[in-house]
Amino acid sequence: MAVKAQALKKDRGTEKRLHPRFTAQFRSTFSGGQREGQGKTLDLSDGGCRIEADCPVVPNTAFECRIYAPGLSWPLRIDEAQVRWVKGNTFGLEFKTMHPDERVKLKQLIADLKADKMS
Repeated sequence: MAVKAQALKKDRGTEKRLHPRFTAQFRSTFSGGQREGQGKTLDLSDGGCRIEADCPVVPNTAFECRIYAPGLSWPLRIDEAQVRWVKGNTFGLEFKTMHPDERVKLKQLIADLKADKMS
């Protein structure tokens, strides 16, 4: 019994995500400091996203990010997103600051992605 409990504890310890992520294919732009670029949002969660881009970025860089999802009259705007990791031409952003109205749009977008996944 103790071995099984340890295995479960280990499995929970390896997953660092607080929010489930959902596959997406949205155009995105990011800018901050001397850098700006565009890419494709590959997955999205309430806490962040994964972007594929030709423009190199480095961990801990902060950007303003916009995600152009179908059905939104204006792109989703994240005022501050921080690069958490980089692997090849993809990187993970953690959403740090966004307007409450944008947070509502993000939650609706995620609900739509979740519904699409279920159907």
